[in-house]
Amino acid sequence: MRIVIVSNKDWHRKYVDEIESRTNSNVMYLSGREEVTREKLTEFKPDWVFFPHWSYIIPAEVYENFRCVIFHMTDLPFGRGGSPLQNLIARGIYETKLSAIKCDKELDAGGVYKKVPLSLWGTAEEIYLRAAELTKEIIIDLVLNPVEPIPQSGNIVTFQRRKPADGNVELCGNLNQVFDYIRMLDADTYPKAFLETEKFRLEFSRASLRENEILADVKIIMKGE
Repeated sequence: MRIVIVSNKDWHRKYVDEIESRTNSNVMYLSGREEVTREKLTEFKPDWVFFPHWSYIIPAEVYENFRCVIFHMTDLPFGRGGSPLQNLIARGIYETKLSAIKCDKELDAGGVYKKVPLSLWGTAEEIYLRAAELTKEIIIDLVLNPVEPIPQSGNIVTFQRRKPADGNVELCGNLNQVFDYIRMLDADTYPKAFLETEKFRLEFSRASLRENEILADVKIIMKGE
């Protein structure tokens, strides 16, 4: 069995050895956008191509010629589209499903291979690490017990990709929302929740919610620098 894992986050790289061992497979790990080509995959001849965390459009020549599986942090078809973790938490949704679906032309619309429960409590980084562990188990299960994808059913709800400006805690109406904004953006390489004054920008991380207050780390920088 030959498996390709494509991710632009190192959270998944550490699972390669375990996946190889438990599935008796040969795993190729790709992290660069330029590596995901029909030519490279044709040379490797994979049985599965998994995309546990990928920020780019997958070329049609890839998903049309190989069995490609993407992972999405919503109970599809609810929550198709960008920034699923942040969009869910911003809506006050704290329990979701991690959906493994067939990669198709329409965004997040492919048939479902498997769904598993996923908690959205903790910081964004904690949630992503939790999802990575679940992703590993789904990959192993699909390789050992392959199934055909089932078409999605239910009402379609589409999310818009959130922008860095959407992390402004001035948009929040209460402390619970401020706490959620801070933690849902608290991960490496993600723009932090922030508050701006005329001269300064305050960026928040490591928040804890008390009865009538939030304690958090804050980074203060001069605007424009």
